[in-house]
Amino acid sequence: MHVSHLSLADFRSYARAEVALDPGVTAFVGPNGQGKTNLVEAVGYLATLGSHRVSSDAPLVRMGADRAVIRAAVVQGERQQLIELELNPGRANRARINRSSQVRPRDVLGIVRTVLFAPEDLALVKGDPGERRRFLDELITARAPRMAGVRSDYERVLKQRNTLLKSAAMARRHGGRGMDLSTLDIWDQHLARSGAELLAQRLDLIATLRPLADKAYEQLAPGGGPVSFDYRGPAGVEGARTREELYEVLLAALGEARKQEIERGVTLVGPHRDELLLKLGQLPAKGYASHGESWSYALALRLASYELLRSEGNEPVLVLDDVFAELDARRRERLAEMVAPGEQVLVTAAVDDDVPSVLTGTRYAVAEGRVERA
Repeated sequence: MHVSHLSLADFRSYARAEVALDPGVTAFVGPNGQGKTNLVEAVGYLATLGSHRVSSDAPLVRMGADRAVIRAAVVQGERQQLIELELNPGRANRARINRSSQVRPRDVLGIVRTVLFAPEDLALVKGDPGERRRFLDELITARAPRMAGVRSDYERVLKQRNTLLKSAAMARRHGGRGMDLSTLDIWDQHLARSGAELLAQRLDLIATLRPLADKAYEQLAPGGGPVSFDYRGPAGVEGARTREELYEVLLAALGEARKQEIERGVTLVGPHRDELLLKLGQLPAKGYASHGESWSYALALRLASYELLRSEGNEPVLVLDDVFAELDARRRERLAEMVAPGEQVLVTAAVDDDVPSVLTGTRYAVAEGRVERA
């Protein structure tokens, strides 16, 4: 699978941009602040319906415009599809597939698959648990686009449950009579049901990803591992084998936490609170790994994701956004050799020298809002 053409309208710094893309390696080269990352960010948005740089759509719309459009032609085998996303901050986004408007934005998921590594990914190792949960859930959705609906259901139920708990906590603090919390049992069941599905997918992903990440780290930094990771959730998760068992584990954990949740006015149990503990050797990577080791670990997670998606039959676009400048010469060459055979690899760099010589292919010069083939 590869993107053969990218078209942008009022996206980030671009009033208009039309970029033809080839299979193999394409490098966007130009000084910082000229719009290189905006191009690959748009490709990533098509795959995830989100940006790797910001948490909302508003910054993606060019200043002075009220919407942005990302359009791409995608080739998979003999089949070509045209997909379009219209970003409308404050209103519902719109989507089209092959010019049909009768689709939801999440129906686009799965047409483009990407694995994107950027400087922000250092937070996978050094950041808070939310970064690692997001990593897992985006990869789960790339493998099974239907999981976007499960995640949406979970977030909706969590929001409703938190609203109920917050109201109960406020009533208690102001000395009012206790609220009727009879509906909390129903919300518990809904949360545990969608949470068990999400949790089952996470646990399956971790088991599959673990050896791939260890192999990738060994290739990047021979002798520096091993790397491993453990999932930290409610008591009993480790022994659960089925979705029904996970449902019972979550339901029991919600029951045990109820008193504390009512006091604090927030849901304290569920996949939104769990942690992926990354280990380098016998120690947690966070707080113990050096800067270089953390970079290699984050890269290994992305490369493992790439290999996993490749093995499942639809090779993703691999995006390396300003990565090589952050690596020493040895790791730079090893990474380049690992990714060079990819069906489509998009690279951004400030200068040509930052792109390893093994990554031959198309070059674009990016400067002052122009994207021109070099």
